[in-house]
Amino acid sequence: MNVLADHSLQQLNTLGFSSVAQYFIQIDSEADLLEAVAFAKAENLKIHVLSGGSNILIAPRIEGVVLFINIRGIELHNDALVTVNAGENWHDFVGWSIDQGLSGIESMALIPGKVGAAPVQNIGAYGTELCDVAVCVRAFDLQHERFVRFDNLACEFAYRDSLFKRTPGRYVITQVTLQLARESISVCRYKALSDALAQQGELSPSPKQVFETVIALRQQKLPDPAVLGNAGSFFKNPVVSQAHYETLHKQYPKIVAFPSGNGMKLAAGWLIDQAGWKGYQEGCVGVHQQQALVLTHTGGGEIDMLLQLAERIRESISKTYGVSLEIEPQRFPL
Repeated sequence: MNVLADHSLQQLNTLGFSSVAQYFIQIDSEADLLEAVAFAKAENLKIHVLSGGSNILIAPRIEGVVLFINIRGIELHNDALVTVNAGENWHDFVGWSIDQGLSGIESMALIPGKVGAAPVQNIGAYGTELCDVAVCVRAFDLQHERFVRFDNLACEFAYRDSLFKRTPGRYVITQVTLQLARESISVCRYKALSDALAQQGELSPSPKQVFETVIALRQQKLPDPAVLGNAGSFFKNPVVSQAHYETLHKQYPKIVAFPSGNGMKLAAGWLIDQAGWKGYQEGCVGVHQQQALVLTHTGGGEIDMLLQLAERIRESISKTYGVSLEIEPQRFPL
């Protein structure tokens, strides 16, 4: 185990904000994790777990020890059951599943981050969420200092939410097991995806065709964090009552929405775009010119600058539509 002091985290958060950890340890195995936990306990340091850094709003200075989860490895069991370690890159794992002839996560291609962060946010795209395929999650309970296993129900998955998100700082996810399929189970619930596939003449697309089409769609609208700092979707799509939706629809006939339980899920990007924020730039932070749901950082700024912009957007949407937007990335540390 290698303990680094005053270690820069600027390259480990996709927004590219400057940040320094008091102590930093890369975790390559569960044995490393146990050793790091013992170190933190002996030094009376608070533990902060960092995965891919793609869905966080990082503080300039982090006291305590940051554990960077880099546990690698994928195991394919019988019946398309797959166990993948938390340090694997999510998109690379999706590509691996396609190469293995598996189906179930192809529409979640190009989502940034690592596998270990996927259950926390219950990541999803184009109508598919992690909870649709998750069998169980293995994690280390920092409170009771033991490894525990959560089945799908115990994870308490919800829209961009889970038990792990609601109990920050308690669990360190080390492994996720997913039930995929040998036969295509692709369901194109989103019009943009189904239209793109139809243009290719694909009415019954293969997982690989869905995978490649999703990549093309995302690359058209979403900036590469390696080129332009961003955290992907910055706001959750809000869910409103049917009555509220009908009121909005009368005023805005082209409003984009999808059924969600007893209500309707509104496209936050559409709301932000129509409110005039798309392409807005204020110094080194702004709203992406092709996807209004993405806030960007060109470099050299501070996290508070982005948060102030986000709050102004939230106030604008609330005033215009009577809708409250919730920020999707989490503060780090919490």
